[in-house]
Amino acid sequence: MGAIVFHTGGILIDNGWIRIYGSGSEKLNRNLPDWNKGKTFQNFGDKPGYLIIADDAVGGFFLLNGGDLGNDLGKIYYLSPDNNEYEQLDLTYTEFVNFCFSGNIDLFYRDLRWKKWEDDFKELSTNEAFMFYPYLWTKEGRDINKVEKNKASIDEIYTRRIQK
Repeated sequence: MGAIVFHTGGILIDNGWIRIYGSGSEKLNRNLPDWNKGKTFQNFGDKPGYLIIADDAVGGFFLLNGGDLGNDLGKIYYLSPDNNEYEQLDLTYTEFVNFCFSGNIDLFYRDLRWKKWEDDFKELSTNEAFMFYPYLWTKEGRDINKVEKNKASIDEIYTRRIQK
């Protein structure tokens, strides 16, 4: 994690579908420490219960467990837009990065990509994600091809999904 944060502005996977936080850049305006400050910890030096390490184009967030999500410290969780629950991925940070480089991204997102998603995705910046209405975790929102899709900033999505 240190190498990615210290030596990169972030890593864009699958043309920016997944955005792993680094030190921030013009294309990815979030950096890991500043993005988490005020969200997962209040002051630098505080022990966070988790860190948000990445997000994706469908408003999902990848979190590194620091103890708030379970006893499995160091494991990655995914807050998916289709169930709004923290899903344990049974991956460490390094394994998550390896998955992003060589795993089956299409299989992971099989239920979160709709017909012609590539066309919609072209219009999305790496500082935005899609919001869906009705929400995908509701009965009415189960079919991603039938819901309304709107672009929103990652800040707005975070506020609606995680912030209490």
